[in-house]
Amino acid sequence: MPKTQTQAAAADTPPRDDFMQAFRGSFTSALRWHHLDSLWQLVRADAGGGWYLYAIGTQPPTQPASAGQVLRFVDELDALLRQEHDEDYCGIVYADDLSQPGFIKVYDPNNLGVSCGYSDNPPLPGWILCKLPPSLLAQDSLLAKGRQRWWQRLWR
Repeated sequence: MPKTQTQAAAADTPPRDDFMQAFRGSFTSALRWHHLDSLWQLVRADAGGGWYLYAIGTQPPTQPASAGQVLRFVDELDALLRQEHDEDYCGIVYADDLSQPGFIKVYDPNNLGVSCGYSDNPPLPGWILCKLPPSLLAQDSLLAKGRQRWWQRLWR
């Protein structure tokens, strides 16, 4: 049976990747530490809300994390950021919506490059918390050994 013009066009269109569309969307920085505190408070209150926890350089998760895993991740990540981002401002955590987050990018303090503004090759975040099943990012990128140990320690 011959395809209609609509069917042919649909067959030539790649599947929509909601994760990548959201990843490339608009984000707002948790500029000050108290903004990050407020963001984490919202995530903690919604810990069982279907969050995927993704460390760039690893395989993306196929299932949302448990509420306990989300709470532990937020606590450990917050401690790491405050210890290693020795600034009086935060500015390395971005959310799609600071009052009702569904997608959060967290940049590694040890691999910032140009995390905001213009760059031909901006760095990827170190971690993503999102409510969409993640797609693989940076297939050729490896998680630094120290970050691998940190990530693995979280889930032991």
